[in-house]
Amino acid sequence: MEIELRPYTPADSRAWDDFVASSRNATFLFRRGYMDYHADRFRDASLMAWKGGALVALLPANVTPDGVLHSHQGLTYGGWILPPAHVDGAGVLDLFKALIEWMRLAGLRELDYKPLPWIYAASPSDEDEYALHRVGAEVSEVNLSSAAPLGEAPRFNTLRRRSLRKALKLPYIAEESRDISAWMKMLEECLSERHGVRPVHSLEEMELLKGRFPENIRFFEVRPMEGGAPLAGVCVYDTGRVVHLQYIATTEVGRQLNLLTPLIYRLMTEVFADRKYLDFGISNEDHGRMLNEGLLRQKFSYGATGVAYRRYRLEIN
Repeated sequence: MEIELRPYTPADSRAWDDFVASSRNATFLFRRGYMDYHADRFRDASLMAWKGGALVALLPANVTPDGVLHSHQGLTYGGWILPPAHVDGAGVLDLFKALIEWMRLAGLRELDYKPLPWIYAASPSDEDEYALHRVGAEVSEVNLSSAAPLGEAPRFNTLRRRSLRKALKLPYIAEESRDISAWMKMLEECLSERHGVRPVHSLEEMELLKGRFPENIRFFEVRPMEGGAPLAGVCVYDTGRVVHLQYIATTEVGRQLNLLTPLIYRLMTEVFADRKYLDFGISNEDHGRMLNEGLLRQKFSYGATGVAYRRYRLEIN
């Protein structure tokens, strides 16, 4: 039986989300409620793969006017979403062959593909990277993220442990944020002062997404015990297996007192101790060609080591 690729439509949203929920290599970012919040920015071209009347895979994707199919520009990672069984390496190779033919018929010239980093998969799911090699794709970008194992004593280095002991004695409390607007204000000021940029998400977007995914998107902060504005904080994307620090924000006082250290320690040892990894995110700029070594060392001081975020390019002939 041949694979048939059909474009996703809004009428498919329940089938799509049900498949994501049971997949071996998906996170909540692939649910339509997350993907569609920025539908005005991207022309959706997501695909659903069927075989013998059964849904066997999904591809979150968008297309750009230059004829490139991206998996998906609004997401950090993407790639084929697979079922828990029944689709092996040969099956994924068949998916790519079907995709290449579909792209030819659609007049698309190039595939831009971002696999799911291995730490996020419920079980090994690197069949797509093998298939990409087989069909002649080339690595177009590699970024280096840093992840720390959870469920064990944190592997802080000596300096980080010293900072933790000092910070725990200070009159500040680390807890889940009650006021997202104050938290986002801190983030905006931090990014503006230190990097001259704005957050990717606006306050309105974060409120929308948190409303849709209250168990997955959470904000934590450190503030004075007697009350007041937050001095340091993180926005967490919890996939159930991996906790990703989507945003990290500090004030000048928060940086001087190392207030992020006790907050991250609490997340690792209490709030998310039953997860597998804490992902601090990439330390790159310029599509992986520049490594921020200072930022990388900070993450390494928490016991976080390297996870590659790869990207592939395939020309459609």
